[in-house]
Amino acid sequence: MTESKTDLQYRLITSRPQWWLGAMLFALHYALAWGIEDWLARAMLLVHFGLFLIWQSARRGERSFERRQALMIVAGGLLFVAWNNWWLTAAWLALLFALMGGSLLGSQQARHRMAAILAAIYLLSLLLVWVVPHLFADQNFDPGLTMLVQYGLQVLPVLIVFMPVPVAGKFMPPVGDLIYGLILFLLVTGLVLVSFVVKQVSQGNYAFALAQSLIVMALPLMTLSWLWNPRSGFLGFGRLLSRYLMSLGLPFERWVKGLADLAEREREPARFLALALRDMCELPWLAGLAWRAPHGSGELGARSRHQAEYSFQDLTLTFHTKWTLTPALLLHLKLLTQMLGHFYEAKRREEEQRHTAYTRAVYETGARLTHDVKNLLQALRTLCTAAEVSGADQAAALQELIKRQLPQIAQRLSTTLEKLRESRPEAAVMVDAAAWWGALKQRYAHGEAEFAAAAAPAGHTVPGELFDSVAENLLQNALAKAQQHAEVRISVSFEPAAGGSLAICDTGNAMPKEVAERLFGAPVPSLSGLGIGLYQAAKHAAQLGYKLTLVDNRDGRVCFELERA
Repeated sequence: MTESKTDLQYRLITSRPQWWLGAMLFALHYALAWGIEDWLARAMLLVHFGLFLIWQSARRGERSFERRQALMIVAGGLLFVAWNNWWLTAAWLALLFALMGGSLLGSQQARHRMAAILAAIYLLSLLLVWVVPHLFADQNFDPGLTMLVQYGLQVLPVLIVFMPVPVAGKFMPPVGDLIYGLILFLLVTGLVLVSFVVKQVSQGNYAFALAQSLIVMALPLMTLSWLWNPRSGFLGFGRLLSRYLMSLGLPFERWVKGLADLAEREREPARFLALALRDMCELPWLAGLAWRAPHGSGELGARSRHQAEYSFQDLTLTFHTKWTLTPALLLHLKLLTQMLGHFYEAKRREEEQRHTAYTRAVYETGARLTHDVKNLLQALRTLCTAAEVSGADQAAALQELIKRQLPQIAQRLSTTLEKLRESRPEAAVMVDAAAWWGALKQRYAHGEAEFAAAAAPAGHTVPGELFDSVAENLLQNALAKAQQHAEVRISVSFEPAAGGSLAICDTGNAMPKEVAERLFGAPVPSLSGLGIGLYQAAKHAAQLGYKLTLVDNRDGRVCFELERA
């Protein structure tokens, strides 16, 4: 693709900004070093202003210069050329020096910083050695000094032009700092004026007057620099000024404390935001504000022509102030938005966590009760199966089985319904261990499980609901595995002593490792139903002081055990 003429010019200007800086200084040098009275010097001064425009465009990396700024600079240059004198020249050199010095702090590349330093040294030398002495009518110039200014100072622009620049990337230095540039301009202007006054009053040598001026200005500056950041434990003017700017129109610590107190009292994000914004509107410099948030939007107070908008995540605030927004006030508005945004987002997260906890509690309660109902349904199906396969000679035994099982099923169903009405957990209902073991064997008398219990004295009890839930879940999972593989055998062993211990094992395939690791810690989706019931049973066991563990998990032996923790 062919490069356009505009792009070529833009690349030529922005690729080597030190060339334009050196050319600008050369034009200024030839406009001042041999006098400013003839028209050649005025023409070179006009060239200097043109190169200044190009250099400004190059240092900012802009494709075009604003027409208003260009017209102002051109008009100022024409007036400068028309009414050129040494006082205007001194003011222009002081302004250029301030512009160079103000851009030094933000420069990142050492070579470009060095070019700016050389330019600042050249401008300050030309101002103090050549321009200021021309302000005195009786000043005589030594030929050696004149030769040094006319030919010696040219070395600095030559070094700037031929200074090597890194190949990678183009030079786009930041815009000069206004505060530092203004301070430098005032310092140089003060130095020139003090030197002029000392020279005129003392009628002495200019070099001695300049040295006196430097000493007089250096002492207050050294004192101020020490007071700005002292080493003796005092805060210093710098920190005091920062504290003043931070608390301009707003005691920051008090406002943050009030915001924290409000966050402790209010739980709802929408109400918290509304009250916090209402407190913010009481600030003396704030006329009103508008906000947009996920919970809604609105306005407080009155609008003004001075406004600023800041956003933090999903919160957007538009501030309307009573007067013009200063940099310190803009910093305040940004801090206010960030602080309020942090607290508001924390309130939203708390609300989401409460909803999540409530939903999880409902889910876990529903899942547990669903498994209880499923276990009861399975017990009823077992009784139906026993009734279907029993003959006339087994009618008495079947009737006895139904008499014993139906009241237990009715009691368990009643307990399940009570859980739906009660929000607090009930104490464990202890049942006789031998009676519970006999009832379990009767419910699965027609299954493929082998039951074995250790001999123990009478009087042992176990939490019937917990053991029923664990046994039903484990036996149903094992029976489902046995239906898929006929060779799978199931064994159930029970130890009534020491609070009871139940072990259910099968000879099927081992569970996957990732399923076994999460089996009791979280719901595990599975086609066979493993995970939810055992997760709930494990939590129920932990509440009653028991633990449900997978003691063996390998092909040919998968064994679960419920025992005292």
